[in-house]
Amino acid sequence: MSSKLDQLKTMTTVVADTGDMDSIRAFGATDCTTNPTLILKAAGMPQYKHLVDEAIEWGVSHHGVSSRITDRLAVNFGAELTKIVPGRVSTEVDADLSFDRDAMVEKARALIADYAARGVGRDRILIKLASTWEGIQAAKILQKENIDCNLTLMFSLAQAVAAAQAGAFLISPFVGRILDWYKASTGKDYTSETDPGVLSVREIYAYYKTHGVKTVVMGASFRNVGEIEALAGCDRLTISPNLLEELSKDTAKLERKMSADKPGRAPAKMDLDEKTFRWLLNEDRMATEKLSDGIRLFAKDLTALREMVSKKLEEAA
Repeated sequence: MSSKLDQLKTMTTVVADTGDMDSIRAFGATDCTTNPTLILKAAGMPQYKHLVDEAIEWGVSHHGVSSRITDRLAVNFGAELTKIVPGRVSTEVDADLSFDRDAMVEKARALIADYAARGVGRDRILIKLASTWEGIQAAKILQKENIDCNLTLMFSLAQAVAAAQAGAFLISPFVGRILDWYKASTGKDYTSETDPGVLSVREIYAYYKTHGVKTVVMGASFRNVGEIEALAGCDRLTISPNLLEELSKDTAKLERKMSADKPGRAPAKMDLDEKTFRWLLNEDRMATEKLSDGIRLFAKDLTALREMVSKKLEEAA
């Protein structure tokens, strides 16, 4: 019997949730996704020192500020990752821009231009945006320019519906963080079949497939392999190296749980304007808190990355 990872690959596109190229090579992911947390971690590894050094040297020669150099660093990693995976690489727009539509659009265009300057076409990149109203509207603009977007930090059906209306290429519902919130809020333990994060992704998937939405559903932020197995058959799943390894060592049969042919019972079709979106998000305490918390955490790691860059700039001066 083949491993559960190999079985999963026959029904779902597997995405590596890491900036560590060695891990991506080891598990043969189709796509990969990065964020400030993952880039910060990878930037501290000796095997990627050359990517950091290049960004710093570029910053010195261009009198760049730390925010521009961290963009350079993210594209350095992303460009290398496109040489490893056959599919897409997700690159994240700064978390501290999450409530500024125009700034997110400008940043996304700059990232795509930097990739283009290195010979990496926009068809290989996904621009990651927080699933705020402003992030979703930025995606609407960018999609019309053929810049495909990954709407991240997604915790609710309202966010997914708005993303679909914007024509987003892909969404990343955060399974594990939803589970974290419910466990802390209720004090209960959950099985894979009762996991609130799993149920959220299944609801979104059913809505999309039933109502003919083309946006790709990519489950993210997993806490255990049980969550992954419960979403086998989802369009894509982005998985951390430790869970990829666990799946690769398990040769038990993996059952398909999701199918576009039988997506399950779906909510009625919705048409959301800004007022309705904000009200529905406000009424969902979990989604409101986890979206805010996620933006803060990514912004914190982005700040740490900029501080690392500033220190290296001083040393290079």
